[in-house]
Amino acid sequence: MQISDPKAIRALAHPLRLDLMELLVAISPATAARCGRILGVSQANCSYHLRQLAKYGFVEDAGPARDRRERQWRVPDPRPTVRIPASSDAVLRRQLEQVVVERETQGILDYLDRRDGESPDWRNRAGIVTAVAVLSADDAADIRDKWQALLEPYVARTEAGGAQLQPGQRYVRYFMAATPLPDLDSEDSDDESDD
Repeated sequence: MQISDPKAIRALAHPLRLDLMELLVAISPATAARCGRILGVSQANCSYHLRQLAKYGFVEDAGPARDRRERQWRVPDPRPTVRIPASSDAVLRRQLEQVVVERETQGILDYLDRRDGESPDWRNRAGIVTAVAVLSADDAADIRDKWQALLEPYVARTEAGGAQLQPGQRYVRYFMAATPLPDLDSEDSDDESDD
């Protein structure tokens, strides 16, 4: 799904909406009430944001719950893939990217707070990798493409298996950011002199 409609981009630029989509990948179908209990927000708030996501095709009605009083929601199949064209509104693209980065940063910090309570298997295998490397723009694109190719079979298995976790499996979030340092050799940099 290519997203260029500013209203659709704006619909995603809210952390609760991203949380709801991620949660529905894991537990779908689910009611707004169940989502609210898990995320610690009100049912009414979840219901509103789920309706907004549905308006743009990010989630869909999954029929009534067992008690027939509440609507259930799910992520459509096939799952929408968000790709924002470079030609889209730069302000909206930046707004969505900022929400995603802030949300992922908070997820990393939350994991660090609970890491010591994890089982040794998870504590010693999950975590953070950082590095600084000398790259060209093509090198950076190559690393990104290889990273996506490495994850692709696991993402495909997740999408094919629905919410059926096997023993020892958990949902794991991945986030990669290649952030070039400022151009240290530019002529605009401050000249250091011994005055």
